[in-house]
Amino acid sequence: MSTFSGLGTALSSLMAQRQALDVAGQNIANANTKGYTRQRAELTSVESLSVPTMFSSSQAAGNGVKVTGISRLGDTFLDDRVRAETGTSSFRKAQASALSRLESTLTEPADSGVAAALGEYWAAWEDVANRPDDTAARQVLIGAADAVASQVSAGYRATETQWQQMRTETQTLVTEVNTTAEQVARYNEQIRSIIVTGGSPNELVDQRDQLALRLAELTGATARHRDDGTMDLLVDGNPLVTGIGASALEVTGDHRMTDGTTSTINQVGLRWASTGTPVTPTSGVLASHLAVLSPDGPLAGAAGTWNALATRLAESVNTIHRTGAGLDGVSGRDFFAVDGGIPATGLRVAVTDPAQVAAAAVGQGTYDGSLADRLSQVGQGADSPDRLWRDFVVDLGVRTRAADQRATVSEAARATAENLQLSQASVDIDEETVNMLAIQRAYEGAARVLTAVDEMLDVLINRTGVVGR
Repeated sequence: MSTFSGLGTALSSLMAQRQALDVAGQNIANANTKGYTRQRAELTSVESLSVPTMFSSSQAAGNGVKVTGISRLGDTFLDDRVRAETGTSSFRKAQASALSRLESTLTEPADSGVAAALGEYWAAWEDVANRPDDTAARQVLIGAADAVASQVSAGYRATETQWQQMRTETQTLVTEVNTTAEQVARYNEQIRSIIVTGGSPNELVDQRDQLALRLAELTGATARHRDDGTMDLLVDGNPLVTGIGASALEVTGDHRMTDGTTSTINQVGLRWASTGTPVTPTSGVLASHLAVLSPDGPLAGAAGTWNALATRLAESVNTIHRTGAGLDGVSGRDFFAVDGGIPATGLRVAVTDPAQVAAAAVGQGTYDGSLADRLSQVGQGADSPDRLWRDFVVDLGVRTRAADQRATVSEAARATAENLQLSQASVDIDEETVNMLAIQRAYEGAARVLTAVDEMLDVLINRTGVVGR
């Protein structure tokens, strides 16, 4: 190695260590940046070149050091695991949230709940049975019946409102999915271009991975990496993003729950906008929304229960009430009526005059209360409206509790996967500080070599020999 080549060797170290220091500084600057993955400058020694000499062989040291690339210290397997666990956790959390919200509309157990209203209604029949000649007791009965009908209608409307809001949210989330997929495709294009030109797209990869994580949260999308640096995202086995192109999703089905029976709901679903092919996410928020909005989902089931409650209440009371007579002597009259196609919202009290309340059995006298006594005991039957309501409330409570537990377990699994990812990819300030100290010492050593070679050359050039003086 010539004396002058020592300058190049020392200079290569100065340049390489300065670049490594820049990378360490970038890591420290982004220590609190969400989604940032730490980087490292890869240093490689520069091989020596064979130089022909008059002797049989020439032994030469290397020609310094160079930066061959800036590595992104992430783990694609951990990234894939986080995306998978995020999709599952999001699905479970959305399920638990929907059931919890539905449960809150029931207001059970409470003094203002349906169970309490039914209890007051049956108690009002008992009061009429005890005082069949009291018009005020009959008026209280009509008021209690009105209260039950109003609560049933309000409960159905609350379920219907939740269904419509979730339908609107589904549309909003699909719009976000399409926009995010287009952004991922654009990042793919930029990353591929940078890699082709020999640059480092690490920051763009971090931003793309954050978008991919959001898509996994919404749709359960899985990733497939290509050799050119691009990432494909698949939903239900079909490509949402392929290279620099993205496919759009669209929502199908009704915009409102027109009926509470599961057979008449036009199921909400997803399909590819370009082909019309249905797509069914298996995890993520959208998969949960589609399950909740389905004809077999909890909202349709709740709406069906409200309708069944209204129907059973009207039928069980009317069947007995028709056999009795009111104070006006008229029999065969219905106590409840159901208007329109939706029983829960069409339930109303058909009796408007206290004298029309049939408390007496036919032929037992005007002030007989035996029929009212029979009606007061309807709520105790095995197929009573009260039993139907209690079974529904208990079942929903159990399902909500189970959904909460599953969501908790899924979130713990997601947090574990995220912690493993962060342990690999996050910035450790102490580690970066040690790296900076090592880089500083290497830089100082290279500078000292440069100074030593300079001094040696000064001696050789200016102080060796007397020729020319």
